[in-house]
Amino acid sequence: MYKEINGNLEAGGRKMAIVASRFNDFITARLLDGAMDCWRRHGGADEDVTVVRVPGSFEIPLAASRLAKSGKYGAVVCLGAVIRGATAHFDLVAAEAAKGVAQTALSTGVPVIFGVLTTETIEQAVERAGTKSGNKGFDAVLSALEMMSVMEALG
Repeated sequence: MYKEINGNLEAGGRKMAIVASRFNDFITARLLDGAMDCWRRHGGADEDVTVVRVPGSFEIPLAASRLAKSGKYGAVVCLGAVIRGATAHFDLVAAEAAKGVAQTALSTGVPVIFGVLTTETIEQAVERAGTKSGNKGFDAVLSALEMMSVMEALG
């Protein structure tokens, strides 16, 4: 029989940081609301969450890296919204944000969750920020909780 490690979804007694982009705030504010709703529903206290606002999604990895390296948080959740426009800006920002978040997790050993929406339209972003497709900020915190628990179990 093999040993299986699974995470739980308990926030109580844990600390988490959230990096949220101010760009597209009409979306990111909803993602942040969803993230905090998830945290509270799973027993987390507001005072155990630190929210850092950055100008845009491109700046998220730098702040996430500093938070992860601080040793104060069990996970860092990154929230933003990159919506495709008529230029290559979307591709550059989305790719660099994703790479930076992944690199931060791998280099620090701290779960750093990519909750940055990358959508073709504003309508798709709205759907993922609390309407038809649920709230991806909520989902990002679920991932953070599970990964905190898994990392604790792995030692």
